[in-house]
Amino acid sequence: MPPKFTWQLRTRTLLLGERPLLMGILNVTPDSFSDGGRFFSTEKALTQALQLLDRGADLLDLGGESTRPNAIPVSAEEEQTRILAVLHAILKARPEAILSIDTYHSETAAAALDAGAEIINDVSGLLWDHGMAALLAKEKPGAILMHTRGRPQEWPTLPPLAPEEILPLVLNGLTHTLALARAAGMPRDTIVLDPGFGFGKAGAENFTLLAHFDDLHQLGYPLLAGLSRKRFLTAHLEHPAPKDRLEATNAANAALIQAGAHILRIHDIPQP
Repeated sequence: MPPKFTWQLRTRTLLLGERPLLMGILNVTPDSFSDGGRFFSTEKALTQALQLLDRGADLLDLGGESTRPNAIPVSAEEEQTRILAVLHAILKARPEAILSIDTYHSETAAAALDAGAEIINDVSGLLWDHGMAALLAKEKPGAILMHTRGRPQEWPTLPPLAPEEILPLVLNGLTHTLALARAAGMPRDTIVLDPGFGFGKAGAENFTLLAHFDDLHQLGYPLLAGLSRKRFLTAHLEHPAPKDRLEATNAANAALIQAGAHILRIHDIPQP
């Protein structure tokens, strides 16, 4: 069993460690690698959100900007245009829903918290917007802080990592992020860490990270993992579509559960 934590969100708490919580992914984007464009309208996004909740998602993660390799950045204003109407619609239909916002823009995070979001999921680990740590310290929502190696536009040209470099890289990066969080005054019990599979780690580098996932418990924080439909899972197959990576995703998530992941971020939640 993984260590247990009480995760403090904006207005409520979640117990982590009894079982892995399922975070359903909702991409309100035209260009996400897996399902870009499928849920770009508020109506379609709401339908998908309700389906994920009905199938057993414990919380939802809404994103308005793709972070696939070579993704084109969008402004905070455009990001808010994409997600805020969806956020309002979900909470109107399901006021009890726990919503996370996948953003590294502090302006978007502030607007989403004002609209009722409970969690901010910063894929940059507080590095890309220097106002984010101060905002999270002030507002005290749940905070997911990810390790990333460079930005999406840089990933295709990053030099490869040797297997022995990968775990120290992630541990050192997350330690730096935690130092930024402490310096800003973020409460410890609001923080969940994510090693960032695919975020600046290519191909088999991710399998090395998966094999050492349990070593991340030494940081002393709850852990989230997002492997769902990632390309490296089926790199040995010829041109598999993201939707055809379900079995590989399930196998990887089973390994993560054995390694003590507290939260799994996934696209597909099976029928109950």
